[in-house]
Amino acid sequence: MRTIAGFEDISSGVVMIDGQDMANVPANRRPTNMVFQSYAIFPHLSVAENVGFGLRRDPRSKEEKARAVEDALEMVGLKGYGKRASHALSGGQRQRVALARALILKPKVLLLDEPLSALDRKMREQMQVELIKLQRQVGITFVLVTHDQEEALVMSDRIAVMFEGEIAQLDGPEALYARPASRRVADFIGVMNFLPAHVLGENEESVRIEAPGFGVVEIPRRNVSRSNPGDAGPMIGFRPEAVTLLSASQAAAATGRVTAGVIDEVVYYGDMTYYDVRLDGSARFDGVGRPVRISMRNVFGRDVQDVGTRTRISWSPGSLVLFR
Repeated sequence: MRTIAGFEDISSGVVMIDGQDMANVPANRRPTNMVFQSYAIFPHLSVAENVGFGLRRDPRSKEEKARAVEDALEMVGLKGYGKRASHALSGGQRQRVALARALILKPKVLLLDEPLSALDRKMREQMQVELIKLQRQVGITFVLVTHDQEEALVMSDRIAVMFEGEIAQLDGPEALYARPASRRVADFIGVMNFLPAHVLGENEESVRIEAPGFGVVEIPRRNVSRSNPGDAGPMIGFRPEAVTLLSASQAAAATGRVTAGVIDEVVYYGDMTYYDVRLDGSARFDGVGRPVRISMRNVFGRDVQDVGTRTRISWSPGSLVLFR
């Protein structure tokens, strides 16, 4: 972010904004603005004075600046708050003031440095939606830095996952989540189960493997990714929601891809229940038989299964990813 904004020099590559190379453009001349993690609201200034701070050297008249401030406040849902003391605002309101202050100068790129990390969960989720709507409204590029993987998936059109300053994968949120380029990316974004696998054969379209609980499976080539350096061997991965825990009646009528196991742990979250399930045959592969995590939405009529229950699980080969 500091590089894009012009506060740090780059040793290689270029920074392009709207087709223009920023190499010789100083920070104060770049069409960027930043929203900081701490908001950086001036406590001795009113809301309107904070929002209009960047207009001090603007050649427009006082009335035009005041109108621009009101427009910016209305844009972020704070119409009528201009005279309020900034120290009297809630965390979400201070965040909106910081956004209005950044947007009033109409930058081409808005830089957001973990802007929601100081908010409680409910407010953070609300502000995520507000930022998405705001970005569509103003139509400019938002560059968001976050360590919250869920926030990245919710808010982004494109995500760059970086390790040690290198981009490991640059993709849309759906592709990144469903088809991670490597096991490290898969492990970082969301939750994924990993099980050891034996490769039995392969062709141009698929790789034939055997895995605990799943038996012999044909993995489509599009679902084959890189393993981590130092891994003992190939592994399959799947998301907790990619398989289905069957009820007793569903298990009796189930056909097709079904495996079995015993529930080790149950964690109830209201809308979701998470099960740790020890799959049949898993100990044969790693000597331990580590449980896998399965998530089920608590829709009406679905009972929560108990610890120690023997259960059955349905799955599809398309939900498995092979790391090799």
